[in-house]
Amino acid sequence: MAEGPKTQMPARRKARKRALDVLYEADLRDLPPAQVLVTYLDRIEKPRPDHLDYTVSLVEGVAKHLDRIDELISSYAEGWTIDRMPVVDRNLARIAVYELLYVGEIDDPVAISEAVELAKQMSTDDSPRFLNGILGRIAEFATR
Repeated sequence: MAEGPKTQMPARRKARKRALDVLYEADLRDLPPAQVLVTYLDRIEKPRPDHLDYTVSLVEGVAKHLDRIDELISSYAEGWTIDRMPVVDRNLARIAVYELLYVGEIDDPVAISEAVELAKQMSTDDSPRFLNGILGRIAEFATR
């Protein structure tokens, strides 16, 4: 039975999910995200989906600003080191922080809620609340 349009994932969420896949693989394999992105893109059948451009910009942006992003996540993740975070959460936070700091056309609440939604689907029961807290504090800092 076909599902209605309500269940279709919006293009930017698909892009974020794909960026998460690439960053997750890079993190686990201890490889540069740009290198993993190249092999990831090679595996995607033509014609490529439109949202892929946003995926590429997210992965490249996170990779370019990784030190600053991780520094912020570390300072606002009370009681957690970045290495102790679940890999999914760490990389969802990286994508959202990149959007908060460097993507002007994405509103802060959207960047945060998208990370929280993906965490609900892909991580632990505690992850949505955890990410919401960290990202909310970083967004507050970023708007000062």
